[in-house]
Amino acid sequence: MAVGRFGRLPKRPAGICVKMTAVAVLGLCFFVFWSMLSTSSSTLTSQRSSFGDISEPVASNTKLSDPRAVKKEPEKHRAGKQKKEKDGESELGAKRGENVDGHAGGKDGKKAAKEDGGGDHGKKSDGVGKGDGNGAKGKSESEIEQKGDEEEEEVVDGEEGGNKEVDNGDSDDDDEVVTDVEAPVEKEEDSNDESKNRGKAKKKSGPLFDPGARYIWKLCSTRSKHNYMPCIDFEVGSGRVPSYRHHERSCPKTPPMCLVPLPQNGYEFPVPWPQSELKVFYKNVAHPKLAAYMKKHNWVVESGEFLTFPQNQSEFHGGVLHYLESIEEMVPDIEWGKNIRVMLDIGCTDSSFVASLLEKDVLTLTLGLKDDLVDLAQVALERGFPAVVGHLGNRRLPFPSGVFDAIHCGGCSIPWHSNGGKLLLEMNRLLRPRGYFILSTKNDSIEEEDAMSAVTASICWNILAHKTDEVSEVGVKIYQKPDSNDIYELRSKKWPPLCGEKEKPDSAWYVPMGTCLHGIPSAIEEHGTEWPEEWPKRLETFPDWINNKEKLIADTEHWKAVVNNSYLTGLGINWTSIHNVMDMKAIFGGFAAALAQAQQNAWVLNVVPVQAPDTLPIIYERGLTGIYHDWCESFGTYPRSYDLLHVDHLFSRLKNRCKLPAAIVVEMDRLLRPGGWIIIRDKVEILDPVEGILRSLHWDIRLTYAQNREGILCAQKTVWRP
Repeated sequence: MAVGRFGRLPKRPAGICVKMTAVAVLGLCFFVFWSMLSTSSSTLTSQRSSFGDISEPVASNTKLSDPRAVKKEPEKHRAGKQKKEKDGESELGAKRGENVDGHAGGKDGKKAAKEDGGGDHGKKSDGVGKGDGNGAKGKSESEIEQKGDEEEEEVVDGEEGGNKEVDNGDSDDDDEVVTDVEAPVEKEEDSNDESKNRGKAKKKSGPLFDPGARYIWKLCSTRSKHNYMPCIDFEVGSGRVPSYRHHERSCPKTPPMCLVPLPQNGYEFPVPWPQSELKVFYKNVAHPKLAAYMKKHNWVVESGEFLTFPQNQSEFHGGVLHYLESIEEMVPDIEWGKNIRVMLDIGCTDSSFVASLLEKDVLTLTLGLKDDLVDLAQVALERGFPAVVGHLGNRRLPFPSGVFDAIHCGGCSIPWHSNGGKLLLEMNRLLRPRGYFILSTKNDSIEEEDAMSAVTASICWNILAHKTDEVSEVGVKIYQKPDSNDIYELRSKKWPPLCGEKEKPDSAWYVPMGTCLHGIPSAIEEHGTEWPEEWPKRLETFPDWINNKEKLIADTEHWKAVVNNSYLTGLGINWTSIHNVMDMKAIFGGFAAALAQAQQNAWVLNVVPVQAPDTLPIIYERGLTGIYHDWCESFGTYPRSYDLLHVDHLFSRLKNRCKLPAAIVVEMDRLLRPGGWIIIRDKVEILDPVEGILRSLHWDIRLTYAQNREGILCAQKTVWRP
């Protein structure tokens, strides 16, 4: 009966009113819902290159995971975090409706600050606050990256138009790919960019990460175990005895998606700087050949659970300080820390040499040659000194031309004169005009000495000093590269020939070593024509060859504000434990420069991606150090090398170049020490899945903040392994 009466209601006037009222209410609800949805989505339409109005990072006294500095986490916050980690939920994604909306962001930021330890949570913070409001970021980094995007976005499906040769090697990785990730879904190009990119090759766009991916992690089952370097280690044999060797860079066809295990005897949080100069935990760098090495060398000694480095012991008899002073006596123009600021050390034999130079304000990057498996580069990194792992073979080293003030090879047994002096020509490429090549050897044969003299004469290196020190018992030769092309024309034999225009001196990623001699820069717009200012003045002195100095100045001011007013005070990072730092997408080195000026505790390795505009010469001109790299491949260093990784818009610039972008996050996990930190700034749609991956790796997410499609994520790695 009730159903029948309801069916007859529309025939009555009262039934019509009820019907119209219901329709109106439903329509009003739909309109309100649609308005809210439109308002929320409208906040995501404009791309930002700065965080000018993102404020309220967590207070600086936030808890840390390192047991030596940890404050106990509030139970309420911890319970919520454990639930999200269990569900694999992205906190940034869960809060997107609040954080991205500018009206709710500040409130949420205050709440996070209050829960994570209180403090002055209402204070604005430059860099993710008022510091960016002056537009410095928009005038500096965004403009050069806009130009870089025009080049980068033409790269389709992993192909690149840079200086890389196709050389992925033949060493397939036997490790399992431990995800059920499928290839990214392709989408059509945004219609707003069609007119800008008209006439260019159509590029793929779409999600960088698979939104439906679920990750199940396993440990890498490699013979190098806890020291696994995917592009450098080569598995040898198939017997029961684990065996591997190092070789020239050759990466697996599929990026590893496994996790490098911790050392077999466990892992200790590193000894903090500067105590790490004198001792490190042995278990963190333990290696069978290292134990054999220590029996023959007294500069590193096993003492209980530590490796110690006696200050009065060195590879150089009489001590490393005597060795450095004798070099300055031979060539007074070598003023350590003033005239000589950026140096390359070949071989990484005695890291005490680098330690003594660091005290003199000389930033020395050590190239560990992985031919002998002694793993001294790992010892140098554990002590807190800049080092990378490479190979002197057939390819150029991943550095630009004419950037090192000096190159050193101590106790050197490298046959520089062999193969027509090809290795020495590479050193000549890297040296700054009027730069110094310092070579110390013991018991050179007459034949080798004559061959070396013939090669150095052919490239017009001037011998400034040749002396055998009575105390160190080392023969030291100091050469100097010429500063003009005129001397090359005076050679009786034009060998090696001068390089042609096609031989670009700064092309260095998978580029074969040349057999020609690069000319000395002479035009004012070329770097290397003038010797830089003394340190530290050179950090903010920009020579005439740098175009658009206003961008560089704006970038410098921007990062100075970010570091001083946000990073050092607002992220909860204990910066006294931060020493080894990598900027994974450096442009002008502004982050490194700001960190150097703010506190002298850290060094930064500036990585310039190979597909980005080449700004690495500018970084070296400022007295900083860096390297080229393609983040679709593994980096050339040991696991657990860095205390902090800084990642500013790296993923959004990669587009779809890399076959498996999640492997970059796995590589970050390999590079970072347990207890180490990562700061990521990027688009919200990128930070969401990255946060999900980090949670699946059991990292502690310390801060997420987003507004107008841009956000920042700060996380800390734990000791978790599957």
